[in-house]
Amino acid sequence: MVSAALLSLVAVGCLIAMEALHRAKWPSRGPYTAVITWQTLGLAWGVSTIGALLAFGLSSYELGAAGGSLALATDALTGQLLLAELSQGVEGISHIVAVVLAIILTLVLFYGLVSSFVQVVRVRRRHHDLLELVASEHPDVPGARVVDHPAAAAYCLPGVLRSQVVISAGALAVLDNRELAAVLAHEHAHLRQRHDLVLLPFSSLKRAFPRVRLVRTYYESVALLIEMCADDQASRRSSSRELAMALLRFGAAGPAPVPAGAMAAVGQAEPGVMRRVNRLLRPDDELPYHAGAVIMGGSAFLLAAVTCLWHIPV
Repeated sequence: MVSAALLSLVAVGCLIAMEALHRAKWPSRGPYTAVITWQTLGLAWGVSTIGALLAFGLSSYELGAAGGSLALATDALTGQLLLAELSQGVEGISHIVAVVLAIILTLVLFYGLVSSFVQVVRVRRRHHDLLELVASEHPDVPGARVVDHPAAAAYCLPGVLRSQVVISAGALAVLDNRELAAVLAHEHAHLRQRHDLVLLPFSSLKRAFPRVRLVRTYYESVALLIEMCADDQASRRSSSRELAMALLRFGAAGPAPVPAGAMAAVGQAEPGVMRRVNRLLRPDDELPYHAGAVIMGGSAFLLAAVTCLWHIPV
C-alpha cells in the first residue's frame, strides 16, 4: 500500500502544481520552459493516478504497480484472478474496482489521444485538398497560399509531407509588408517547431473530458503559451512591434473563422490576444537561466520518481 499512497500524493500534488502554474506570472517570461512543465505535470498526473489505482488493486501480489500488472495478465489468462479476489470479500471487490477504474482511465486517455490525432489528420487532408482548388500563389506572399476571402485571417496547416501557410485577401488588405512578414514568420515558427504535436496531448485530454471545465482552462493556458513561443520566434526575424500591430489589426477587423486542425495567428475570439500584444510591446525580462534549469531538473526528477514508485513492491 505504500506505493499506492505515494502515487496518490504525487497525483494530488500534480493537480495542485497545475493550478499554481496556471495562476503564475513567470510562464510568459519563459514559455518554452512552461510548456514543458505543463507536459510533465500532465503526464505525471496520468501515470501516477493509474499507478495508484493499480498499486492498490494489485496489492495482494506485493509486486507494485508494474510487477502486479504482469502478474494480473498471467492470472487473467488462467482465469484465477476473479475467483481469488472474490474469495477475499469486500476487500477483494474493492481491489477489482480499483483495477477496473485504472483500465477505464487508461482507455479513455488513449482513446482521446488516438481519436484526436485521427480527426485532425482527416480534417487537414480535406482542407489541403480544398486549398488546391481555392487558394493561389501570390508574388507578395512567398511561401504561402492566398485565399480570396474578405475576413482577415492567417493560419497554418501542419503536416508530415505537406505543410501550408494560408493568408486571406482580407489580411493582405489590412497589413503592411513588414506586418505581413511578421505574421508569416509566426506561422512558419508553428510549422518548424511542430507546435501542433506539442498541443495534441492537451487537446486529447479536452476531447476525453469535454465537460470538465478545468481541463479546458488548462488547455487554453497551454495554447496561449504556444502562441507566445511562436511570437518569440517571429520577433527574432522581425520587430516585436510589427507583430503586435498585426495582431491588433486582426482584432480590429473582427474574429475570422479558423479551420479545424489549423493554428492561427489570432484564433476566433482568442482571449489572450491582448496579453500577447502587451508582452510584445512591453516585454519582461526573460526567465533566468538558473531558474529554468531548476524547473527542468524538477520536471525530470518528477518523472523519474513516478517511474520508481511504479516498481516499489509494497
